[in-house]
Amino acid sequence: MKQTVIYKQNDSFELKADYFGTNREHAPVVVYIHGGGLIWGTREEISDDMIRLYTNNGFASFSIDYRLAPETKLPKILEDIQDAIDWIITKGAEQFSINPKKIAVVGSSAGGFLALSTGTFKNKPSAIVSFYGYGDILGKWATSPSKYYCQKDMVPQNVANTLISDKTLTEASVEERFLLYVHGRQQGTWINLITGTMQESNKEGLKKYCPIHNVTKDYPPTLMLHGTKDMDVPYEQSVFMRAAIIKESVEAKLITIPNGEHVFDKDFHNPVVQNALQQVVDFLHSHLNM
Repeated sequence: MKQTVIYKQNDSFELKADYFGTNREHAPVVVYIHGGGLIWGTREEISDDMIRLYTNNGFASFSIDYRLAPETKLPKILEDIQDAIDWIITKGAEQFSINPKKIAVVGSSAGGFLALSTGTFKNKPSAIVSFYGYGDILGKWATSPSKYYCQKDMVPQNVANTLISDKTLTEASVEERFLLYVHGRQQGTWINLITGTMQESNKEGLKKYCPIHNVTKDYPPTLMLHGTKDMDVPYEQSVFMRAAIIKESVEAKLITIPNGEHVFDKDFHNPVVQNALQQVVDFLHSHLNM
């Protein structure tokens, strides 16, 4: 049963979250953050299969929207994620039978990056799960032209410009915005697009937005899943992030999907994927004290 709430709004936007309940009283919570290069996506992208994976195992879940780049820059996007968690802890706990002290944040791709970023927040979750996310937006994979995307038809600057709105966007389809992302990855300007600053001249300033450079001893236990054939976000991003977390003596596990591509979990019923998802459920159970 889905219920949609507004967790944040002003004159120019409203941000929504879809709540999916479970039969359990005071259920632990999974907060899901969608991907889309921070440029497109919507809370409604979470599949019915994934919703059932969480709710059938006793987890209530919220799938959240956030403001999208480049109309909104990364600091404000991270602020939205913080505000969503804060809303769930306070208002959400008043409206729904959830345990606000038992929250895990799960994200895919750019959502995985945002999930990893929650480990640096003041109100940290109890656990983090990152599906093919990344911890370093200053790595060459992000700041240099992508060989993979440069093999596709080149997207001209004037076409990319037409895809930028003069309004604040909180939802956008892949059809509407994918070429804007492709252009940024082809030119090596994607990070400029989402942060509003030139990465070459502001590396120190951007480091605070790289989870890999901000892991502390109170970072939450983290589970990462990544395919070795991911052409969008390199598998090594999860390898390096795991190493950074372990260095601080925090639990971090990486589930490697052999020959797995980006968004490998779309192949939900594949036995390899099913095995990985069972490990996700086990991880959530162990860290949300069920």
